[in-house]
Amino acid sequence: MSTVLVAGGATGIGAAAVRAFRERGDRVLLADLNEPHGSALVAEAGNGAAKFFQCDFADPAAVHDAVEATASFGGGIDVVFYNAGILQASPLAEWTPAQWNKSLAVNLTAPFFLVQAAAPYLRTSDHGRVILTSSTGAFRGHAGMPAYHATKAGLLGLVRSLADELGPDGITVNALCPGWIDTAFNDAFWGHQADPAAALSALTAQIPLGRQAEAADVTGLLLFLASPGSAYITGQPLVIDGGYTAV
Repeated sequence: MSTVLVAGGATGIGAAAVRAFRERGDRVLLADLNEPHGSALVAEAGNGAAKFFQCDFADPAAVHDAVEATASFGGGIDVVFYNAGILQASPLAEWTPAQWNKSLAVNLTAPFFLVQAAAPYLRTSDHGRVILTSSTGAFRGHAGMPAYHATKAGLLGLVRSLADELGPDGITVNALCPGWIDTAFNDAFWGHQADPAAALSALTAQIPLGRQAEAADVTGLLLFLASPGSAYITGQPLVIDGGYTAV
């Protein structure tokens, strides 16, 4: 049994992760801004205990609060899964410093300082794991979403650096790179398209498996990265996209 901090998990991939960790018996603290969905999620039946902690990862203090809440709840921390993120879409001329800085704060700055705060606890674990959600958007670009693509690419550099620094302590650091997931997170992208239905059809045609993923499609890889079986995998971007970036 592990103690897991899921940062950003009231819906979508994060919610699927909370359910999957609990199913295998882990103790999970879910840190998220969305109190109604987060509280309902941790109230679901599960093998492992769960607790909701409300925080906003755009606030620099939130990472320390979330880490301390997890350590108090679980008696330590074994796994950090940072999944919080912002996707904003606007024409180039309409981007503001406030928009850019919020994406940077949530998508790139918060995961760095979360790992910094959690590292002392991870060092005392016999299987310390850090998993950050990047995206296939780290390798490909779309008009209107410069902050998303820049920050998700930045996460891969962060993962490599942290893997080198934390490796001597036996802590692995890896990035999940999901492709297109059928969740509300991508609504900003679809709303930016002139014809969302046509854009969806064209996108699906580019995916060898012929569909967007469901959030639960990501959890098998996630659980593996959080398991003893992944002990010699670190510093890696692991793509899970139905073949989208392979063709």
